[in-house]
Amino acid sequence: MITVQIKKRFAGASASPPKLKALVRAVCRCFSVSRAIVSIGIVDDAEMRRLNRRFLGRRSNTDCLSFDLSDEASRDPSRVFDLIVNGELAAREAARRGHTTAAELALYVVHGLLHQLGFDDASARQAKRMHRMEDEILRDSGYGLVYNTAARK
Repeated sequence: MITVQIKKRFAGASASPPKLKALVRAVCRCFSVSRAIVSIGIVDDAEMRRLNRRFLGRRSNTDCLSFDLSDEASRDPSRVFDLIVNGELAAREAARRGHTTAAELALYVVHGLLHQLGFDDASARQAKRMHRMEDEILRDSGYGLVYNTAARK
C-alpha cells in the first residue's frame, strides 16, 4: 500500500491532492515500490530557503528537497519518503513557462521521488535521462510535457 500525506503551507499554489496522490502512486508502481509512506510539504520561498540551508547548507532557494527516511535495518520493505516542494516558485515558473502551477508542482514531486529512486541530475547526461523520465511519467499521468516544453513545438 502506498500512503500519501500532503501538507500545504503555502496557499498560493493550486494543486489537487487526489491527483498528486495518484501521481505518487504511479511513480511508485513504475519502480516496483509497493509499500511506501510519502509525505509532501508544499512551502513558500522563505521556508524553502530555510530548509535548504538547514539540511544542505545552501543559502539559495530551490524547487524541491527530498529525503529517504526508510529504515534499512528493518525487515519491513516499506519505503518512507519526505518531499518538500516550493509552491511559490512553482507558481512563478508555471506562469513563465506557460503551464499550470499544478503541473509544475507535479514536476517537483516526480523530481524528488526520482532522486530517491536512484536518479541524479549532477551531470548533463544524468540530467537528460532524469528529465526524460519526468516527462514520460507526467505525460502518462495526464500533465503533458512539463520539463521539456520545447519538445511540444
